[in-house]
Amino acid sequence: MEFARIGEKLISISKLHSIIEKILDLRCKGLSQQEVADMLNIHRSFISRLECLGEVRKGKRIAIVGFPIKNRDELMKVVHEEGIEFSLLLTEEERWEYVEQKSGIELFNSIMGLITKIRTYDLVIIIASDKRIKVIEALLDKEVIPVEIGKSPLQEDKYVDPEMVRSIIREVKQDN
Repeated sequence: MEFARIGEKLISISKLHSIIEKILDLRCKGLSQQEVADMLNIHRSFISRLECLGEVRKGKRIAIVGFPIKNRDELMKVVHEEGIEFSLLLTEEERWEYVEQKSGIELFNSIMGLITKIRTYDLVIIIASDKRIKVIEALLDKEVIPVEIGKSPLQEDKYVDPEMVRSIIREVKQDN
C-alpha cells in the first residue's frame, strides 16, 4: 500500500484511487453527481471538480466517414490530432476490398453494424459524392456535415484538403 505524508496527515494513495474509481463508475452508470455524493458521503462539488480535472472534451461526439480518399493517411493524421472518436476513411481500392471480401449477407450485416455504430454519434462529417451524402444523411437521421468531393459515381480517389477538414472539425467543436 502506498502512502503520502502531508504535514500531520498520512494519506492512503490506494484508498484515493479506489474512491475515484467508484465515483467514475457510478457516474458512468448514470447516477447524478448528487446521488453519488450522498452514496459515498462526500461533497457534490468534489465530484464536479474531479470530472473537470479529467475532462478531455465537452460537447457532441463526432464521427467522420469518407470515401474514396486519395490522401487517406494524411486525413487520418488530422482526425487523430483533433481527437475524433470514430473515423472510417477509405481509398477506392480499400472500398472495393471491403465489398469483395464478403458474401452478400456478410456485407449487409457489416454495413448495418457500421450504420448502427455511427448512429451513436451526435454529429457525423461525411466526405463523399453528392448521392452518397444524401443516402448516408437519410440512413443516419443525425446532424450531418456534408463535404462533397464530386458527382456520383466516383471511381477514383479524390484529394481532400486536410486543413479544410481540420477547420470543419474545429468549427464544429467550437459550436459545442
